[in-house]
Amino acid sequence: MMKNSKFTRSIMIRCNAETAFDYTQDYDHRLNWDSFLKKAELVEGAKAAGLGVKAWCVAKNGLGMETQYVSFNRPRATAIKMTKGPFMFQLFLGSWTFKEVQAELTEVVFLYSFRLRFPFNMISGTIKRNLQTNVEQRLRDLKSVIEQSKA
Repeated sequence: MMKNSKFTRSIMIRCNAETAFDYTQDYDHRLNWDSFLKKAELVEGAKAAGLGVKAWCVAKNGLGMETQYVSFNRPRATAIKMTKGPFMFQLFLGSWTFKEVQAELTEVVFLYSFRLRFPFNMISGTIKRNLQTNVEQRLRDLKSVIEQSKA
């Protein structure tokens, strides 16, 4: 059995946890900060993110993934699992946690866990580094957009 690849990245944002949580889970504003994506929408008639809700996101490289919320605990954490996606992924899970470390200062942590199908598992290190770079940029963009909106 192949093992999962896993990593976390985090950033400190000058805002409260509710602001960070709500902004990241608002699909009307997702493309304002999520530089990795060119499309992000809730599907099956959903109007807001929540437990059991599905979303369809397409990366700028053209790869699309349908995910479903398996946890939605505002304003502390949310998690998704892939329900349909690029063939290279056998499994893909993600979670975002929001920890207000002091008033108006929140640590946002992204955790990704995935398993690649053969032969993509042969280049798992490259795929993982690419995902890490994308997550780091997305977090910087999220911080920038939230903090500029509060300025």
